[in-house]
Amino acid sequence: MTSSSKPHLRSPRSKRLTRAVHIVGTGSYVPDRVLTNADLEKMVDTTDEWITTRSGIKERRIAPDWMCTSDMATEAARRAMDQAGVREDEIDLIICATITPDTPFPATACLIQKKLGAKRAAAFDVEAACSGFLYGLEIGQQFITSGTYNTVLVVGAEKLSTIVDWHDRNTCVLFGDGAGAAVLRSRGEEHGILTTCMGADGSLADILLMPAGGARYPATKESVGAGMHYLKMDGKEVFKNAITAMQTAAEEALRRCNLTIDDIKCVIPHQANIRILEALADRLGAPMEKVYVNLHRYGNISAASVAIALDEAAREGRFQRGDLVLLIVFGSGLTWASCVIQW
Repeated sequence: MTSSSKPHLRSPRSKRLTRAVHIVGTGSYVPDRVLTNADLEKMVDTTDEWITTRSGIKERRIAPDWMCTSDMATEAARRAMDQAGVREDEIDLIICATITPDTPFPATACLIQKKLGAKRAAAFDVEAACSGFLYGLEIGQQFITSGTYNTVLVVGAEKLSTIVDWHDRNTCVLFGDGAGAAVLRSRGEEHGILTTCMGADGSLADILLMPAGGARYPATKESVGAGMHYLKMDGKEVFKNAITAMQTAAEEALRRCNLTIDDIKCVIPHQANIRILEALADRLGAPMEKVYVNLHRYGNISAASVAIALDEAAREGRFQRGDLVLLIVFGSGLTWASCVIQW
């Protein structure tokens, strides 16, 4: 297909009498505190060169003790609502994707609802780790295409600094805090979110997890002493499975829409590791210039990563109205997802 020709889009919902769903506003928030690799050199046995070579991360944002996941989520949500021109009383549903909720229950989405003053909105959380934001987009889309709701707010928010072991150099250097949000509506036009592909493999759950804190290992003096309430990761297995899963999901999404990677204006992958992003781009045949990367500034923020990257890429003008955008994510579960959007 030549660069001057337009792709013949095939939407999986084209044969259904449903409403197309669009992202009409995005927003993001990251805390002010910057924790650099040089700062980490004073905290744990590591170096800037070691971190940069293995991950591509140079710094990350850390929330203060008083700031909760819902606080960051609310700020990102307000920014998305401002861009969309949506009032609090117009929101029908709030979906929050997070693995670091303010409390095990109630849902963090309910706390966001209170802080926004969105009194008429239903609210619930989604836990799909780094894939959570795309899972949330697909859930929100279904509520709109079915006619159940008109306006859905999807937020990905994390305070990962509370669940990383700051003595473990293999994990503490990778993660940060922040939130991203999107407002979904139907503009009465075709296209918008074209397709979302989701997947999971629970047989690999143990390669990335937090062992304790749930019903299996409730909090006890012994579980706390053993460090079971910190994130644990088998880096080599995560690396291998992340590339394969994201490639498969991306290729399936493109196939469903009758597209090739050449049709895509901007690729926005989960911001976990620069080597993963480079390997993924190579397998998809996408030049790195087409891949949006901000992990050097924020590290991995789980469900918030792709949401923040989408907001920043949009505000930086990396794509315009009508352009095709490919989002790809991978996370604990294992879970993965991809999404093609005509902006």
